[in-house]
Amino acid sequence: MHAIAIIPARLASTRLPRKILREIAGRPMLAHVVEAARRCPQLADVIVATDSDEVLAVCKQNGWHAEMTSSAHRSGTDRVWEVAQRVAADAYVNVQGDEPLARPEHISSLLTPMQDTRVLVSTVKTPCRAADVNNPNAVKVVTDLVGRALYFTRATVPFDRDTTGTVARYKHLGFYGYRREALEKFCQWPESELERAERLEQLRFLDHGIEIHVAETPHDTVGVDTEEDLRRVTGILLRP
Repeated sequence: MHAIAIIPARLASTRLPRKILREIAGRPMLAHVVEAARRCPQLADVIVATDSDEVLAVCKQNGWHAEMTSSAHRSGTDRVWEVAQRVAADAYVNVQGDEPLARPEHISSLLTPMQDTRVLVSTVKTPCRAADVNNPNAVKVVTDLVGRALYFTRATVPFDRDTTGTVARYKHLGFYGYRREALEKFCQWPESELERAERLEQLRFLDHGIEIHVAETPHDTVGVDTEEDLRRVTGILLRP
């Protein structure tokens, strides 16, 4: 399987401006993401997709493959699709530029289900820490017995009605694998009602009957959206 990773790297972030170039443990956030993806042996290439001349220059200085994309894109997935139209592959992996704790194992995990050519979309989950169970910023996923996503939500699910304390909950991690046809359809469909309510774009696939296969990983991540996230990730990366 010829797989490539595309890292959407928009500089004009709303909640944490310029976050992908903010320094973490002595290096730009983007460097941690790119280098993690490049360590994944299943990937033929890693491409940064940006709309910023400054980010493009950083990529060139570091010898990273980068592509300039439109500044009009509403989401990172749209940015991935623009690059996918120029670069052929069997599978496209979307690795967010604000995931400095990304590991090659995350990518390897989500590519495993895609060895089956019938799988159009894949992603990953990890056991949900107690601190994240009631945290709406930690997205939960419920899957069926063979690992297909039933729903993604910011709510606390499954609900432990009898308060047994034994209900298994899983946190969704924002890494995706796509076939070209699924990526194209996603970008053609309008935002769905569930997607709008939860602010979770992956629900667009489920609304249209596209199965998302969810692999499990023991490796959690911290997506960076705030200064607090930045401090937390810095502490983790500097930990002995």
